[in-house]
Amino acid sequence: MTSCTPRTAWINLLRRLHFSIGLFAGPFIFVAALTGTLYVASPQLESLIYRQALTAEKTGENHSLAEQIAVAEQVTGQSLALYAVRPSLTPGDTTRVMFSDPKLGESETRALFIDPVTLAVKGDMTVYGTSGILPLRQWIDYAHRSLLLGDVGRLYSELAASWMWLAACGGIALWFFTRPKRRIHNSMQNNRRVHVTLGWILLGGMLLFSATGLTWSQWAGGNVDKLRAVFNWMTPQVNTQLGGQAMVMDPHAEHHGDHDGMQMTPDLVLFDDVLHLAQQAGINAHKVEIRPAKSHDKAWTVTEIDRSWPTQVDAVAIDAMKMQIVDHTRFADFPLMAKLTRWGVDFHMGLLFGLLNQILLIAFGGALCVMIVVGYRLWWIRRPTPARYNPLMTLTQSWCDLSKGGKWMTIVLAVVLGFAMPVLGVSLLLFIAVDVLRWRMASTATSVQSAE
Repeated sequence: MTSCTPRTAWINLLRRLHFSIGLFAGPFIFVAALTGTLYVASPQLESLIYRQALTAEKTGENHSLAEQIAVAEQVTGQSLALYAVRPSLTPGDTTRVMFSDPKLGESETRALFIDPVTLAVKGDMTVYGTSGILPLRQWIDYAHRSLLLGDVGRLYSELAASWMWLAACGGIALWFFTRPKRRIHNSMQNNRRVHVTLGWILLGGMLLFSATGLTWSQWAGGNVDKLRAVFNWMTPQVNTQLGGQAMVMDPHAEHHGDHDGMQMTPDLVLFDDVLHLAQQAGINAHKVEIRPAKSHDKAWTVTEIDRSWPTQVDAVAIDAMKMQIVDHTRFADFPLMAKLTRWGVDFHMGLLFGLLNQILLIAFGGALCVMIVVGYRLWWIRRPTPARYNPLMTLTQSWCDLSKGGKWMTIVLAVVLGFAMPVLGVSLLLFIAVDVLRWRMASTATSVQSAE
């Protein structure tokens, strides 16, 4: 075709790759940003909608946990296994008694909300995960994660997380090499300045949300777990095995709320004693979760679930028969990478710094949506209608113009990233297949025009 300098070849490749990512992955990133923004903006609305279930009498003496749980079990007819209890430790809050229900999905439980003062049942609904989100936010969360399509739909969010960091870094690199030497005022350059300015402002957030999003993903998430295991970055989990086995390290501890089967029926009287012992051992958060033993050779656990700042996620394992602490994990003792992962996930969910965290994420999500729309506006302004069949406007031709070393470097990099992030790898193959087809069509059209 045509020859060009190595610098020009790399710029052309960056431009075409950035364009391809924006055109094909941009809508997925837009939807992820929009639904994520709705999620972090909804806690106050959730508190208002479910106020009846969440609030209790502020004055009066609390009944024992045993009495509160007994009331909840009367509602379920004792047909469901007791999964966990989140006691009311702040006046005005209800106690949440959670049951495993085979009719519900993964990490979902049926929760009864009990007024600890009056023993009134204030609510009965499905809650999700360690965060304990209620039906409204659960619906938004499913939309954000999978477009309400189940495991198949999760490919969309993994696609967005896999490409967003690469689009961000590529856009910054492209700006560095192609920024105009003087300020030009026209429609295209004005839109480009908005797009670039937002890219710089949002760069850190895009990298963070790509990284934390990939830890949740189906395919890349498994590779992230392997990497964390190799470098001992996994989150310590309290050991519930009575008999003193080694501490468990859980790669998914930051965001799952797994149900490990049906546990034995616990003695309700033990809940108050277990909570008291845990508080004596330093479990002092205002939000805790008590899980009874799943079998006679397992310990009970009491875990702090306050994800705001400062992070309180300490946990103890208790031998309820002997009323002894058998294991204790402290967030202060977590490896640095486990702490960073915990903070990154909680920031991603809008939990870490409370209202400030929400405001930052709402601003980020809105700005990211605007940046994507402006990117499409740029494409529309510069769309190559007259040169529709120009082979120079393809990713394939840009790659062909690289030096031999450059070609091999891009191949190796693509293979490594493709194996690390399989959804990125498969979508890259689709990009290439479509682009090669366009390149062949453009080359054929150019040859015909030259012959004429």
